[in-house]
Amino acid sequence: MPAIEEAEINKYLSKYKNVAATRKDVVDVLTTYRSLTYDLQKFVFNDGSSKDLFTLQGTIPVVYKNNTYYIPICIWLMDTHPQNAPMCFVKPTPTMQIKVSMYVDHNGKVYLPYLHDWQPHRSDLLSLIQVMIVTFGDHPPVYSKPKEQVAAPYPTNSYMPQPGGQGAANSFLPYPSASGTGSGNFPPYPTAGGSFYPPSGGPAGSSGGYPPYMNYPQPGGYPGSAGYNPAASANASSTGTITEEHIKASLISAVEDKLRRRIQEKVNQYQAEIETLNRTKQELVEGSAKIDAIVTRLGREQVDLQKNISILRDKEEELKKSLETLENAEAIDPDEAVTTTAPLYRQLLNAYADEAATEDAIYYLGEGLRGGVIDLETFLKHVRTLSRKQFILRATMQKCRQKAGLAG
Repeated sequence: MPAIEEAEINKYLSKYKNVAATRKDVVDVLTTYRSLTYDLQKFVFNDGSSKDLFTLQGTIPVVYKNNTYYIPICIWLMDTHPQNAPMCFVKPTPTMQIKVSMYVDHNGKVYLPYLHDWQPHRSDLLSLIQVMIVTFGDHPPVYSKPKEQVAAPYPTNSYMPQPGGQGAANSFLPYPSASGTGSGNFPPYPTAGGSFYPPSGGPAGSSGGYPPYMNYPQPGGYPGSAGYNPAASANASSTGTITEEHIKASLISAVEDKLRRRIQEKVNQYQAEIETLNRTKQELVEGSAKIDAIVTRLGREQVDLQKNISILRDKEEELKKSLETLENAEAIDPDEAVTTTAPLYRQLLNAYADEAATEDAIYYLGEGLRGGVIDLETFLKHVRTLSRKQFILRATMQKCRQKAGLAG
């Protein structure tokens, strides 16, 4: 690209935030598609605000039913390019009419998945145009108007189908002259109800209106009555406007975009599966930790159980030895079985034993009286004696407890 054009592009992009990336995108497009021109024009948004934006205007080659058509487009670059997707429009000539579809609305605005999924560091203008070429090849954005609506200054036998009518099968889109002179300029796109396109001032040196269809002379020309000339189309292809390599690149780009979307879907699916597997893994890890804690606790309990079993076995051995000792020991005097540490405690123990025996004796005397074994006089006599003895024993026990410092 000449240095003058590069300087002019840099001037137009001086207010853009990413000048280097935008300039690279623009240069790549202008180098590949020489039918496109550039300019800095005022764009009016739907809310009434306006802004000076860099625009690419011209035609792109579209292959439809093995024939090549040149579709006029206009691409507006936002001042934040490539962070935000560009705005693309189809600008039909007076002989064309917009064919509304899922990709183009009645105002000519282009809607593509590539624009919707625009990625700042991966998407570029060259790929966008290639996607547009492939998409427009499947869904033409324009068709030629019927003869009664417009005079036909171009060949009547062209190759783009009309929307209907008896002569639809044999009617074709007129192909404009590819001359670089002023007579090849297109008038501004007529807006209906809103300003979607600014007045086309054109680049420097242009008298106004839409920029030339092609910015180089095309050999062979297109005579007014001979219709489409395949040889001339072949010559045009050989000059670099559109070649098999361009078509191949466009198809490859479209296939790559489709594969990219499918791969993204697969990646999202696999990421969801990986997240599910990670959650399952986390649950398994937590469960494994719980199981390890339970096993550790069971190990400790098993050790404690083994210790208790050992203790019980030792106690069992002691009991067996004690039983053997008792079996082999001589008879024990009950009075000597219990001994005290001090004479005061012995006196207390003996007084307690005598008092308990006295109480038992009084109980059995009462039973004998009720049973008629003894008479009342005998009962009273012995009870009086035992009661006196019991009183003395209880007094003795109380004094012994006081001396010993025991409670009560």
